[in-house]
Amino acid sequence: MTSGRGALTALHLFLVWATMAAAVPVLGFELVVTAWGGGVGAVVPVLALGVPLMVGLLAMAGIPARTVVPLCGSVRRRLGWAAVVFALGTLGVLAGLAAYGGDVDLGSAGTRVALTGMPYALAAAFCVPSRWVRLGAVAVLAAGVVYGGSIGPVQAQQRRHAAEIARYREHPELLYLGAVPPGMRISRAVVAPAYFSVEYHPVREGYELGYVGLVMRPPLTQTPRCPKLVEKSVTCTVDLHGEMRMIRRLPGGTRDITLTRRHHDAEVEVTSQSLDEPGLRRLLNTLHPLSNTELERLMREKAITQGY
Repeated sequence: MTSGRGALTALHLFLVWATMAAAVPVLGFELVVTAWGGGVGAVVPVLALGVPLMVGLLAMAGIPARTVVPLCGSVRRRLGWAAVVFALGTLGVLAGLAAYGGDVDLGSAGTRVALTGMPYALAAAFCVPSRWVRLGAVAVLAAGVVYGGSIGPVQAQQRRHAAEIARYREHPELLYLGAVPPGMRISRAVVAPAYFSVEYHPVREGYELGYVGLVMRPPLTQTPRCPKLVEKSVTCTVDLHGEMRMIRRLPGGTRDITLTRRHHDAEVEVTSQSLDEPGLRRLLNTLHPLSNTELERLMREKAITQGY
C-alpha cells in the first residue's frame, strides 16, 4: 500500500469511527428516553427513522474511500457496504454493552463514547483490500475479545471483592474474634454499623447441641452495669475489673451465662447455655482483630453477611 493510499485509508477509518462515535450515542439515548416514556412500542418509529439515518451517515463517510475500497465505488455498492458495516458494528456495540453490564471497566464516560465508534471502524477495516489493515483489525478485535471475555471480568470480580471487604471493614474497632471453642465452628457472623455478632455452633451440628454468641458493640455505659430490676432467676454481679457476670437459671438446671466487659473502645458480650464460665472467659481473653485470612474464609464459606 502506497503512502497516499495508506493516508486515504486512515482518513476513511477515522471518518467511520468519528461519525459513529458521535451518532450512535445520540441514537441510543433517544431509544432509552423513548422506551422509558412510551414503552417498547414507541421505539419502533425511532428505529425506523434512526437506522436509515445511520446507514446514510456511514455511506457519506465512505465517499472519500472510493478509490481504496471497491465496495464504496458506487452509490449502490456504498449503501450496501454501509448496511453491512452498521450491522456488524452494532453487534460489537451490543457486545460492549453486555460487558459493561457485567461490570467490565470500559473507562470514563468520554472513553466509552469514543469506544462506541470502534466496532464500526473495525468492520470497515475488514472491507479494506489490504492484508496489513485486516491483520491490524484482527489484532484489535482479538484484544477486545480477550479483555471483554477474560481480563475485564476478572478485574471486575477483584473490584467487587475489594469493595465488599471495604464494606465489612468500615468499623474495624468492632471486628474482633475469639478462639473458637473446642468442637465448635463459626456458623454465622453479621457486620452492622453498630455491632459485630458471631455465632458458634458444634462442628457436628444436628448431632450435637450447643451455642455460643459473641457481640461487639460501642459501649452502652461507661462501665458494664447490672440492670436495676432483674428477675428472681437472674443473678448479676460486676467485679473489680468491670466485668459483668449475669446468670439466668432455666428449667432443668440449665444456666444461661452472659459475660460483658470493655475491650479497647468497644464492649464485648459473650453468652451461652452450653459453655461454662472458664470457656467463655477463654473466648474473651483470646479476642483478636479479624484478620484478612479469617475474613476471606468467612466470605468463601458464605458465613458472613451485612446487617443494619
